[in-house]
Amino acid sequence: MNQVSVLVSLHSHASSVPLFNGLNFSDWCEQVQFHLGVLDLDLALQIEKSATITDESSNEEKALYKAWEISNRLSLMFMRMTVANNLKSKIPKTDSAKEFKKLIEERSQTADKSLAGTLMSNLTNMKYDGSLAMHEHVLEMTTLEAKIKTLGMNMDEYFLVQFILNSLPPE
Repeated sequence: MNQVSVLVSLHSHASSVPLFNGLNFSDWCEQVQFHLGVLDLDLALQIEKSATITDESSNEEKALYKAWEISNRLSLMFMRMTVANNLKSKIPKTDSAKEFKKLIEERSQTADKSLAGTLMSNLTNMKYDGSLAMHEHVLEMTTLEAKIKTLGMNMDEYFLVQFILNSLPPE
């Protein structure tokens, strides 16, 4: 009964995580770590697998090993459930949740760089056309800057102000 409730809870949490589509690693990773933490299943992402258990291992070592094994298996299952089907087949098979997360990150870096370039181009080429209120235009530009920042590109506040000012009409 307890195993079933854990799996139902796992599925319920996974359904609220954005599906990893190759372009949203930052958001996906943050949500995966949060939900696995809430479920108390993030041990396998936090620590390395301990040495194999032997007859001489202490009860604490045995308990940690068992907890890590459960965390790893369920974390891996959780992450696989939140990856788009067309990408799953391109990810090498692994039995490690930490390795799976790393493989996903590696696959997304190229896409993230491309997306960051597109967002930066949009930001630098934006012009105020009067279709929005001026404060909404500025808010749209700061939102683009925040998205760029989540992809690992930091922009000096001075440059953002310059982009905003340059986007406005001379008058």
